[in-house]
Order: sequence, then C-alpha cells, then structure tokens
Amino acid sequence: QNTIGLLAGILTAIASLPQLIKIIKEKKPTDLSAFMLIILIAGFCFWIWYGILKDDLPILITNSFSLIVNSSILGLKFYYSKDKKILKCAFNNRKQ
Repeated sequence: QNTIGLLAGILTAIASLPQLIKIIKEKKPTDLSAFMLIILIAGFCFWIWYGILKDDLPILITNSFSLIVNSSILGLKFYYSKDKKILKCAFNNRKQ
C-alpha cells in the first residue's frame, strides 16, 4: 500500500513539470486558468498540513514538490502575462 501511495504521489507531483518546462521555454503561459492554479495550490497546502498531522513523509514530500511546481507556473503566468490585470481576469473568466 505504501508503495502504491508513493508511486501515485510521485506521478501526481511530476504531472505539472512538462507545463512548467513549456512555459519557461516559450515564455507564453496562454490558456492557463489562474483561478484553477490558485485552487490547486490551496489543495496542496491542505495536503501538506494533513501530511504534517499524520506525520506522513511521502505526502509531505510529493505535495511540497507539487506546491513548488504549481506556484512557479502561477508566478510565471503573472510574469509573462501581457495583461497585467490577470487577477481580475482570473475571477471573471466567463465569456458571454
């Protein structure tokens, strides 16, 4: 069970790496929802908190790594964005 959980955590943690690498290479964070990234980052924070409460190192390590990767993606989205009002757009992203 621990092996399966660790493997799931590792795969989940590295899942966003290709997106981060693409943004770094192309300097174009297009079609990424800032709101989705904010929610995802909040989820990782709760997973880290849970890992601390449970004293579960695999949960702590994999979710800390995911937090770093996805926070980097969000930061690069802001940094490379042509529209500097991205926070406003993040919450009003509906097309009418």
